[in-house]
Amino acid sequence: MKLGKVIGRVVSTVKVEAFEGFKFLLIQPIDENRSPVGDTIVAVDSLSSDTGQIIYYETSKEASMVMDIMNPCDAAIVGIVDDINLENK
Repeated sequence: MKLGKVIGRVVSTVKVEAFEGFKFLLIQPIDENRSPVGDTIVAVDSLSSDTGQIIYYETSKEASMVMDIMNPCDAAIVGIVDDINLENK
């Protein structure tokens, strides 16, 4: 799993049937210090995440397992982070 911050929404008027009822969100990958890492990605949201929230997401085959039916998902939000606690820092 990877950390990210929701920075926006992606609006789609036409979707693959498997994605009906799901939002697409724009995610900025971050490290444990909340610093941006890499390029932004679009992820399927199954948790009603909101802009500004820190989340964790999965990519590749594991991302497609968020939904019950076969789908072409490449990234999916799988959790909302309440806190990041770094010991010895």
